[in-house]
Amino acid sequence: MTDLRQECLWEFVTPAAAPSAELSADIKADVCIIGGGITGLSAAIHLLEQGKRVVLLEAWKIGHGGSGRNVGLVNAGTWIRPDDVEATLGQQQGSRLNKVLGEAPAEVFATIKRLGIDCQARNEGTLHMAHNANGVADLEARHAQWSRRGADVELLTGARCQEYCGTDKISAALLDRRAGTINPMGYTRGLAAAVARLGGQIHQQSAVQGLEREGSAWRVKTAKGSVCADKVIISTGAYTEGDWTDLQRNFFRGYYYQVASVPLTGAAADNVLKHGQGSWDTRTVLSSIRRDDQGRLLLGSLGRVDNKPTWFIRSWADRIQGHYFPQLGKVEWEMHWTGCIDFTPDHLMRLFEPAPGIVAVTGYNGRGNTTGTVIGKAFAEYLLKDNPDELPIPFSPMKPVTGASLRTGFYETGFSLYHAGQCLRVVL
Repeated sequence: MTDLRQECLWEFVTPAAAPSAELSADIKADVCIIGGGITGLSAAIHLLEQGKRVVLLEAWKIGHGGSGRNVGLVNAGTWIRPDDVEATLGQQQGSRLNKVLGEAPAEVFATIKRLGIDCQARNEGTLHMAHNANGVADLEARHAQWSRRGADVELLTGARCQEYCGTDKISAALLDRRAGTINPMGYTRGLAAAVARLGGQIHQQSAVQGLEREGSAWRVKTAKGSVCADKVIISTGAYTEGDWTDLQRNFFRGYYYQVASVPLTGAAADNVLKHGQGSWDTRTVLSSIRRDDQGRLLLGSLGRVDNKPTWFIRSWADRIQGHYFPQLGKVEWEMHWTGCIDFTPDHLMRLFEPAPGIVAVTGYNGRGNTTGTVIGKAFAEYLLKDNPDELPIPFSPMKPVTGASLRTGFYETGFSLYHAGQCLRVVL
């Protein structure tokens, strides 16, 4: 039996990034970016291309957080339906956000092509798979709502659904041809390489310890140095930490884990998601399913397994694989990893301007590959032009999420019990 080790697949298969030194001096920049994920790197690229001096500070290493550890789905839109977005934000603001995020996959794939990033990008779409009748009704509504907005989506049923999904356990699937898949660590490190080529400074292992006003500028302090900058972008997402910012009070953390098999070959494996889409199902505690470019089967779900025994992880993966793809027989599982998601109660992101010259974002709700790419660009344009019309939604006042830590604990307990029920074949 293959040893099931705790390691992120994307880091395992992606060439190491060029080393960068810890910040150990007091330096100046036009813009200091806090957080070396997709949002911060996207902003850095657009600022550098306009001639700005940019310093980016990363507490750990590039791709350490959600940007490098996610499923790699390049999804269009938000977690919730487009009609619900407009009902929550109002028709005008909601329509703008739906348009921006509906076009976000195209921005990701254009960025990959323009910068020559090797991240196994595939623009064949994604599949949202209905696991029961309620799931079918949900997909029918999503199909109708996105079709009214001109999106290239198709509701698959019958033999066509089974062909695309590779399983007879799904009665309908929403194919969104705008979307696709990437190796998220490859994408993140590719953005970082572009920042370096453009002359930006990246300092890893440089956690921020203070942010203070200094005249008309801001002083961003680390353990061994500081950056004095006119503008600051905070793009740390679910990995925000430290007493220097209240941003972490404006979301609650959720966890998401994945389990990857050894590379699979043969006709049975080739028929699983045979057209190259990534997928997820309509369960409340959803399962994500995709293949990588070496043929591995990747299964994921809400919750964490970095605190679970190996037998539990294997049992869960066997249960999901055996339900959807019994034709594969016994599958050997190679590695597992867990990441964090910054959730908001309404599943919509928040943009903040907590003080003049500082912008921040949180609440991607698991849609960081696309949302981070376009928000990074939008922040850069806003700082360059001082025009709020460059933003997909207006800034919000900072408003802490009530009982954030309790929400995290409540959901994690529920997810763990659900997955235990799956392992025991009580639920699926």
